[in-house]
Amino acid sequence: MLGFLIGALLGTLCLLLPFSTRPGQHIDSLDALFVAMSGICVTGLSTVNIGQTFSAFGQVILLLLIQLGGLGIVTFTTLVLCIFRRRITLSDRMLIQSAYNLDTLSGLVKLTIHVLKATLLLEGLGAVGYSLVFIPEYGLKGIWYSIFHAVSAFCNAGIDLLGGNSFCGYRENIIINFTTIFLIIVSGLGFPVYWEILRTLRPRRHAGRDTYIRKMNLHTKIVLLATLFLVLAGTILTLVLEYDNPDTLGNLSLPGKLTASLFQSVTLRTAGFATIPQEAFRPASCLVYLILMFIGGSPAGTAGGVKTVTLVLMLASMFANIRGRKDVTVMRRKIADDTIRRCVAIITFSFSVLILLTAALLAVQHSDFLDTLYEMTSAIATVGLSRGLTGVLCPAGKLIVTLTMYLGRIGPITLALAFNSRSAPGNVSCAESRVIIG
Repeated sequence: MLGFLIGALLGTLCLLLPFSTRPGQHIDSLDALFVAMSGICVTGLSTVNIGQTFSAFGQVILLLLIQLGGLGIVTFTTLVLCIFRRRITLSDRMLIQSAYNLDTLSGLVKLTIHVLKATLLLEGLGAVGYSLVFIPEYGLKGIWYSIFHAVSAFCNAGIDLLGGNSFCGYRENIIINFTTIFLIIVSGLGFPVYWEILRTLRPRRHAGRDTYIRKMNLHTKIVLLATLFLVLAGTILTLVLEYDNPDTLGNLSLPGKLTASLFQSVTLRTAGFATIPQEAFRPASCLVYLILMFIGGSPAGTAGGVKTVTLVLMLASMFANIRGRKDVTVMRRKIADDTIRRCVAIITFSFSVLILLTAALLAVQHSDFLDTLYEMTSAIATVGLSRGLTGVLCPAGKLIVTLTMYLGRIGPITLALAFNSRSAPGNVSCAESRVIIG
């Protein structure tokens, strides 16, 4: 919690420096705090036009905040300790273990280094993809644009330098669309899934496709299946609900409609880039998007939200209770009771914060209910999509959204770590009693 808070405050001070903004541009302390918090929480909401307001120095500061927030304080702390050849203590290793949801203390420092290498590799591939469009269009400036947007997409920040319209000008550009989709999906899967896929794909004698799938652990299977289902569901629902809407998909060709629908479905996984203005979507579509944003990506990655695995386990628990089963099982594997309790805590915390702070923003902003709920869901799930409310927030509204972004970034993680401890000493078993529910 302190790591993200200190990072945001240091970023605010750096963005307030005179040479952080372009000549003739000015940013006050509240807007600087908002942008810095949005960067380190990899949210993407902004009260100012990033490309027009900040100089090259300010953009570099923002990029560092995005990278720090995307990889996490734990990864960077471990990296610094390794660079200065400091000893990694047992408590440090336990923190890494909790951050990446691992079941072993061996090889954790090496894993962290692999995470950094994988990040640089994937961001590099993304920068190459973007450069095919940005360099011919912007010249040498296109190199910086390619690097910035690759990091922003991989870290699921959604912050752009293109004038505040995100990727709306590239709605039917295949390279921009699929480079962004690739970066969002691979980062949203979570780093442990990478290693598990690589491990299972190692050549084995007499190994068939079903063998590879069976060798994957339960976490990887849940992540891959849930991600595939949510992306396809979001794409199909967007296509159906917006097919004839002239403000969104109505005037596009069929391939354009498919691409735009896929992009919208993927970016809702906490990425924040947009090829269609969010205020143009119909209310029915926005309801679907609220659910997808709240779910977010997968654990131990750069995405936010309550996470796909959390949702799957909650649904499994619900069906187990409906069927009168004692154990919660997924793919013929029993899920531990403490894991289910953590899922309940994460979802309850996130939903409670969302409702309370949405009510607070409605009280001070007096804005449209759907626009406000969309803004706050985007903030707590660190998505960064807005229906135009961010730019007109009052000072109190900016503080509320800033707090929501912060709680959304650290809340579920902190709760998961807190509930990850073993039975605390002094626990007392109370007498059991039954109450009426339902």
